[in-house]
Amino acid sequence: MTDNILMKITVFFSAILLYASVAQAGAQEDLQSFMKDTRTMRASFEQVVYGKSGKTEQPTVGTLMLLRPGKFRWETQKPYPQLIVGDGERVWLYDEDLNQVVVRSREEALGGTPAALLAGDADLDKTFEISSLPDRDDMFWLKAIPRNKDAGFKEIRLGFAAGKLKMLELDDTFNQKIMTRFIQVDYNPIISPELFTFTPPKDADVIGQNQPE
Repeated sequence: MTDNILMKITVFFSAILLYASVAQAGAQEDLQSFMKDTRTMRASFEQVVYGKSGKTEQPTVGTLMLLRPGKFRWETQKPYPQLIVGDGERVWLYDEDLNQVVVRSREEALGGTPAALLAGDADLDKTFEISSLPDRDDMFWLKAIPRNKDAGFKEIRLGFAAGKLKMLELDDTFNQKIMTRFIQVDYNPIISPELFTFTPPKDADVIGQNQPE
């Protein structure tokens, strides 16, 4: 899975918490309740990528933290360490093995579409086509199709159970399916704002035009 796709997954998940969209009963009510009551969130995740042949890649394990509005920290522990931090203005991707940092504005990192949602100045229905899906696996489901054909993914599906977001499925433009399950979820914990800032290591190779002065 490319770094850009991983950024899209993370930021879309953060962005969807900022808006009450116009899906139908069930998932709509869960989403609205979740957004109304959740200010911070901490969760572990397990992610599997299915290639177009159906073959799976090595599962990814990590943690996600959110600080609404607009900040997130997506940290992968296995199979290799990687960190993505959204500080509200920029998106930082740090690859520990390569000792490389990529920094971009929201718009550059995400092709403009999910970044507009994250900034809090966009109408979700103008950016995505939202619809409800049949219930499955004891969850209510929503589907979001980006109106921007250059978004880098075809659609995202969100699964809710008991008012909580449990699953995220993404179909990318390479015919891969990326399935993310959220576990050990803690809603509204106290999280230090410092965790949503990032300073590149002094010896890291930093790539990007939106570095702070």
